[in-house]
Amino acid sequence: MIAVDTNILVYAHRPDSPWNSEAKACLRELAEGFDPWCIPWSCLHEFFGVVTHPRVFTPPSPLAVALGQIELWMESPALAILSEGPTYWAALQATLIDANITGPRVHDARIAALCLQHGVTTLWSADRDFSRFGRLKVLNPLVRKR
Repeated sequence: MIAVDTNILVYAHRPDSPWNSEAKACLRELAEGFDPWCIPWSCLHEFFGVVTHPRVFTPPSPLAVALGQIELWMESPALAILSEGPTYWAALQATLIDANITGPRVHDARIAALCLQHGVTTLWSADRDFSRFGRLKVLNPLVRKR
């Protein structure tokens, strides 16, 4: 199963992103396909916070547009939203220890732990920081499109 990180979501949503067309094509492929794919709840939260932030984008995405985008993704019948379950703490603790994570990198570790907990085989991300989580395969789907 493929999980999608925040940056891919942002690029697909924002027409002013230089990666917009590639990211939209990647998400369309997942959303319209039959294979299961997923987004961690924390990535949806972060997506919303980034695209609606006036210091990140001028103009930021309006509230209704950002919420509508999330709703569209959630209409994909193959989509699962990843959340913490009973084994989450053990997965997070192992991820923190394995990658020697402290401080602000905990957010990335949380995403990695959620993916590992739910059996995700690949995380699509343009963020190289995920390479520190050796048990999770990370692929930037945008580079294959250019």
